[in-house]
Amino acid sequence: MRIGIIGATGWLGSALGAGLLSRGIARPGDLVLLNRSGPRPDYHGHADIAWARDAADLVAQSDVVVVSVRPEDWPGLALRAEGRLVLSFMAGVGAPELARCGGRIVRAMPNAAAEIGASYSPFWAAEGVDEANRDTVRRLLSAIGTTDELPDEAQIDLMTALPGSGAAYPALMAVAMAGFMRAQGISEAIAWRSAEAAVVGGARLLQGRIADAPALLAAYRDYRGTTAAGIAAAEAAGFSRALVAALEAATDKARHMTRDAGDAE
Repeated sequence: MRIGIIGATGWLGSALGAGLLSRGIARPGDLVLLNRSGPRPDYHGHADIAWARDAADLVAQSDVVVVSVRPEDWPGLALRAEGRLVLSFMAGVGAPELARCGGRIVRAMPNAAAEIGASYSPFWAAEGVDEANRDTVRRLLSAIGTTDELPDEAQIDLMTALPGSGAAYPALMAVAMAGFMRAQGISEAIAWRSAEAAVVGGARLLQGRIADAPALLAAYRDYRGTTAAGIAAAEAAGFSRALVAALEAATDKARHMTRDAGDAE
């Protein structure tokens, strides 16, 4: 099976290519790559990889086509992929628009953690995608982390807002925490290490047991210590409401992108 990656040196496309190669899911000769800047002599340590001249050339050499470009770049591809499995990483470009390429459409939503093989990348498959195709998608996405299949395309917009955000919200927390420490006279380096301890180190307690988060919060509250006071103040200040508002705004943006793409047809 030959895998074509459009946007092969972008953030997600590069992560996918690297993961496929490093995990032995694909050999260098199995990949066909395309990007805007042109072929590179070395791709994640491999020189013996095919670079396509354009989208048509990539499709001609590929069984599966991965589209990992910005949504606004999609129309310019003028992709024709009849008979191919097409896996889209684009937010806001819905199945009706993607189906114009003639391929069997799957939409997935990886996040920036793909770079370290830790992306959660749920996918949705359109009509005409059989179980063998689904297995192919699961195998490809395993190169960058984990996945689940969604029953409804509309849920992709929700996944764009939450797992698709990657490290954005933890980074937002870290900036606020480090800023507080610096305002209290803590040095820059120590302020950032303190934020890392809370945002990164603390989160490891939940890795693999995230559904225990309510119980963990209850334990902090029951202890009635300094962290309980902080949790109460954060909730009173609207912490949870702010997160819900952020997710609603991101979901709405994704939905509008899809509608705008349809209106432009």
